[in-house]
Amino acid sequence: MGGLHAYLCAMGSFSRFSPVRAYRDLRLFLRGRQPYELGFLALAMLVTGFLIYAFSKDSYAEREYRPNIVYVEQWPADRTDAQIVAQQKIDAPIKAARLAEQKKREEETRASFKRMDDKLKALGI
Repeated sequence: MGGLHAYLCAMGSFSRFSPVRAYRDLRLFLRGRQPYELGFLALAMLVTGFLIYAFSKDSYAEREYRPNIVYVEQWPADRTDAQIVAQQKIDAPIKAARLAEQKKREEETRASFKRMDDKLKALGI
């Protein structure tokens, strides 16, 4: 019941909110400040804005690699060795391409970690 009362009280205060009065109040507050206080206000807003921008810019993350897994392949029970070898010849280049792509991604990841490690060592960490 207390939560409902708090909600209704908050809604009542929003109904009395006026953007014009808020603007006048802000202008009155800023007019009474010293110039150095306004400078610090601008600097604080600039630093805060930069940090928010930096975190939002840095929040990009690549999707995790998920291989295409084939769980079951249906093969006739009476297929010949020649059919098996023929299918292996078809599948071998596809498998080799997948392995090469995965190895390339692993090398890129390893290189990025190496660069990070080198930077940290240069900083003495």
